Amino acid sequence: MASKVYFIKNVTAENVVKMYDKLGIKLPGKVAVKVHSGEEGNQNYLKPAFWKPMVEHVNGTIVECNTAYEGERNYTDKHIKLLKRHGWNELFNVDLMDAEGPDIEIPVKNGTHLKTDIMGKNLLNYDSMLVLSHFKGHPMGGFGGALKQLSIGCASCLCWKGSDSFCWQIQACK
Repeated sequence: MASKVYFIKNVTAENVVKMYDKLGIKLPGKVAVKVHSGEEGNQNYLKPAFWKPMVEHVNGTIVECNTAYEGERNYTDKHIKLLKRHGWNELFNVDLMDAEGPDIEIPVKNGTHLKTDIMGKNLLNYDSMLVLSHFKGHPMGGFGGALKQLSIGCASCLCWKGSDSFCWQIQACK
């Protein structure tokens, strides 16, 4: 079966809501809205005001996790300050899902390299998740987008681990 592809020439906040409605999907329960909240000094992220109509449309909560790499998002205190500087807290409820432990370990079904993933425990507070992405070049993974948002974007920075041949331990980043 061929996939449906929707296209709009004019990308606006209102048109994002129209595209979502076109899908005919209603996200159940408490909705997490995963975004890339932006790195310090980098303007290549979609700003909070752009996402406001969509987040309100699903009655969502913005969610993020600390990163495992150096920067302003790898420790909870720095990450919270950056979220505020970028204006996320002015428009939305924001949940830094791995701000407080203990993290949760979830299985990766049929995983080849990863058997489990460590996630911020607050993921369990949500019934569904809407991932709002923009595509961009990324030095580590080739490009960033929805899959990256769901993988390392939701993973706790406490520990990413997989099979015996692939284990990357990172000191607690709280």
